[in-house]
Amino acid sequence: MASWSNLNTQDANSPLMEQLIMFHDHTMMIIMMITITVLYMMLSLMKSKFINLMMLESQMIELIWTILPAIMLIFIALPSLKILYMIEETNKPLISIKAIGHQWFWSYEYSDFKKIEFDSYMKPTNDLKSNEFRLLEVDNRIVLPYNTQTRIMATSSDVIHSWTIPCLGLKIDASPGRINQGNIMMKRPGLFYGQCSEICGANHSFMPIVMESINLNKFLSWLKNY
Repeated sequence: MASWSNLNTQDANSPLMEQLIMFHDHTMMIIMMITITVLYMMLSLMKSKFINLMMLESQMIELIWTILPAIMLIFIALPSLKILYMIEETNKPLISIKAIGHQWFWSYEYSDFKKIEFDSYMKPTNDLKSNEFRLLEVDNRIVLPYNTQTRIMATSSDVIHSWTIPCLGLKIDASPGRINQGNIMMKRPGLFYGQCSEICGANHSFMPIVMESINLNKFLSWLKNY
């Protein structure tokens, strides 16, 4: 059985997740610059003997420490707004699937081609193979083609769940009585893991998600043979 130490954070597999990683690095660089500058100023003040004890105000200093943070916030806000619009963008999906959260498993519906419905339960530890991950493997995986625009629609039959696959930058709240949607655009084949990220009850941590990304021809063959 595969160990948790072998399951590092999976690399980004969608343009959205790549943008989120770049935004994280961009923001961390700004935070590091601010931290280093503040530490340098603190050390300089502690070591310097040339301190004006009678200075009560300085219009220039106040102007600088008001304008500089505003400029830094602009550098953070602009890429952040771009990513928010990307998350909400829907570009004519070729495939739509529906994910329904239950306590405590997921069920899926492929309705574009023919009526395909199945439930996806976490595999018991005793049934795992040597290359499968405990608490993350399921009996029925989602199968989707890569390089294909796909829409995932999430809802719930009982309480609020959250359909999440981190390497795709995807997190959709599954609320009872309404449907939320997200976009999937995978760039390479592979197995990609996620879990419900909403505290939905006693077995919240036992409803994983496994998505298998394959090429379009294999996907069509999978549809025919299902």
